[in-house]
Amino acid sequence: MFNQPFGQEEASPGRAGPFEERTMDEKMIEVTLVRSGVTRPETQQRTLRGLGLTRMHRTVRLKDTPAIRGMVRKVSHLVKVVEK
Repeated sequence: MFNQPFGQEEASPGRAGPFEERTMDEKMIEVTLVRSGVTRPETQQRTLRGLGLTRMHRTVRLKDTPAIRGMVRKVSHLVKVVEK
């Protein structure tokens, strides 16, 4: 770790780094913000931010995991979800 130049650390085995190619067998979902979170409770605003939704009509592609599904369920009245 300390013998390599900065930014070239080895990824731990079994985990993909943020810039590595992901395999096509991983399920993805596309989440689009269709209603504003401005007048919503703070917890819902934080959930939208955690999903990467900061502006109206923006779409993000996320891994289909139970944690992401739970976050989407919490703000389901504000977003549109498409499974890929």
